[in-house]
Amino acid sequence: MGGGPSQVDTFDPKPLLDRLNGQNVPGSIAAGIPRIARAPLNNLFASPYRFARRGQSGIPVAEIFPHMGACVDDLCILRSCRHDSPIHAPAEYIATTGTQVGDRPSLGAWVTYGLGSENQNLPSFIVLKAGETGRAVAWSSGFLPARHQAAVVEPTGIPNAALPAGTRAEDRRAQLDLIESLNRNHLDRIASPRLAGGEELGVRGLAAQELDARIQSYELAFRMQAASPEAFDLARETQATKNLYGIGETDTNEFGTMCLMARRFVERGVRFVQLRSGGWDAHGDLVANHSPQARKTDRPIAALLIDLKRRGLLEQTLIIWGGEFGRTPAAENRTASPGRNHSPSGYSMWLAGGGVKGGIIIGATDPVGYAAVERPIHPNDLHATILYALGIDQYRMYYRHHNRNEIATVNGGEVVTEAFA
Repeated sequence: MGGGPSQVDTFDPKPLLDRLNGQNVPGSIAAGIPRIARAPLNNLFASPYRFARRGQSGIPVAEIFPHMGACVDDLCILRSCRHDSPIHAPAEYIATTGTQVGDRPSLGAWVTYGLGSENQNLPSFIVLKAGETGRAVAWSSGFLPARHQAAVVEPTGIPNAALPAGTRAEDRRAQLDLIESLNRNHLDRIASPRLAGGEELGVRGLAAQELDARIQSYELAFRMQAASPEAFDLARETQATKNLYGIGETDTNEFGTMCLMARRFVERGVRFVQLRSGGWDAHGDLVANHSPQARKTDRPIAALLIDLKRRGLLEQTLIIWGGEFGRTPAAENRTASPGRNHSPSGYSMWLAGGGVKGGIIIGATDPVGYAAVERPIHPNDLHATILYALGIDQYRMYYRHHNRNEIATVNGGEVVTEAFA
């Protein structure tokens, strides 16, 4: 959810905000708020949304998420996520790669490096985007071999996947065989003897790695020309399924299509799917921002959970929801329709499926929602938890880079073991 959904307007209600609306943060609370979140601590802004307890668990969810609220018994809500960057790009980098620098592999690349794909005719890592261009670091392979970066595709299909008019499959196969022969000859001339096994690469080794990835991408593209039309063919879905996702309706058609595509990719063995919906950056007029963003995404996300569950796929599919940070409990641009500023010190995310225990809350923010004060969860901890759910020991999966065994969680993270049944 690019831009930063507000925790106090979605999954972390703060009744004290109602009582302190327009006032400053009391000194007793301010003393416990980390410095990164201390400006401003005035003009507290009560949530414009009502919260209601949902499901058997009775977890409160904001009214803008009626469909996700109906699924709350499947959600493990992490109310104490935190990091130190209040700026979009580095915050997105740390959320997806583990550091703010933007020079490391994304988590999706690490997962495909460790587990590969169950479908050799589709990319092992796919990104679907709505409402934003996104930052490529979030799906890049970093220092891992380039074949582990994501394929960015449109909800309507993979661009240029079809064979050109008049081209036969055997003609394309002959073309690719010739290109591969030329590339292999070139690769033999430039390959470093230290290329294999993830060893340290020199300049020539890096060039060889890039060329090897290019050769493999040609082969994957050829296989995709046969496989992708079927994978993207929503005509195979029932009208009831399309209605569940809100396909064909103005607010939900785009993201609903993406969520349905994600389910189809999961069924076909794609290892990691990243769904991106931007526009949550509510500096002014929170209601005019968050309400339409919720209408676009709430129903499709709930549909994905429901659809996976009824097909017996939710237990083997981990769903992660969240943005790069949250928002301040204080008002920004204090007018009749105020917004909220960025806040990385305490925000909400949730997990579902993949062996996660549903209907629970982990962690807490302070009484007005500025900062995590109970069970803080850093993105490195979240990444360690995701890897754990996939059966990967964060310390045993590594890649040799600059004479160091690099791991996905940088210097390690703490697995949130209480999230699992």
